[in-house]
Formats: sequence, C-alpha cells, structure tokens
Amino acid sequence: MSTISNNNIARAIYLKIKGKDQREQATLFLKIIQFLARKRLLTKASDILARMSKIANEEEGRVVARVSSGKILDEKTMLQLKQSLASRYRVKEIDLLFKTDEKLIGGFKIEVGDEVIDLTIKNKIRKLQEYLIKGV
Repeated sequence: MSTISNNNIARAIYLKIKGKDQREQATLFLKIIQFLARKRLLTKASDILARMSKIANEEEGRVVARVSSGKILDEKTMLQLKQSLASRYRVKEIDLLFKTDEKLIGGFKIEVGDEVIDLTIKNKIRKLQEYLIKGV
C-alpha cells in the first residue's frame, strides 16, 4: 500500500476544481472533505490547502509577496514594486500582502516563497558596518 503525498492530493484537488463554477466547486469541496475524513487526513488539510494555493499560483503565473514596512506605502511605490517583482520572477501577476511593522524605521522587507529581500535601513546600516569593519 503506497502513501499519497500532500502535494499529490493538492494537485489532484486543484485539477479537479479548475474551471468549475462556484456551485460545482462547493459540491466538490464536500466530497474532498469526506475523502480526507475517510483517509484520516483532516489534520493535514491546512498543509494541503497551502500546497494547492502554491500550485494554483504557479499554474496561473502569479506570485504572492509579503511586504513589511514601517508605514503604508503609497500607490506609486506599490505599483513600481509590483512591476519590479513581476519582471524579477517573470510572472503576469503579483499579489502583495502588506503588513506594517513598527520596528522598521525605513525601507521595507519583501518575502516571496523562501526568498527574503531586505531593503530596510537597519539592514543597510548593518551591511555598511560590516564593510567598514572588514576594511580595517
């Protein structure tokens, strides 16, 4: 008896619901929940959903970026950030999840998957400090 991975389950669910209307999706989700319950996989549902979201984003050419900043970014900066990230990751669409972080005095931090782009003033000062210390 072989075990089905969470990734395979997520891919199967995504392929099954892709292109269906809301009513059909609701019916399918009920059947999916029943399947997960029968297979005693309900405890893994959050991981399966996260994997399904990642698969859907990849298939649809979309990247989700988490942006942290000390203050809310203006529309122009958000648009430039989206364009820059779309170019960097070669995707059609960028979804920004924005979070304010009082600890950041300037700049911002971007997280895309496992990659972190740290453009904060604190990080720039740290890098300058390292450079100056190495130069001595």
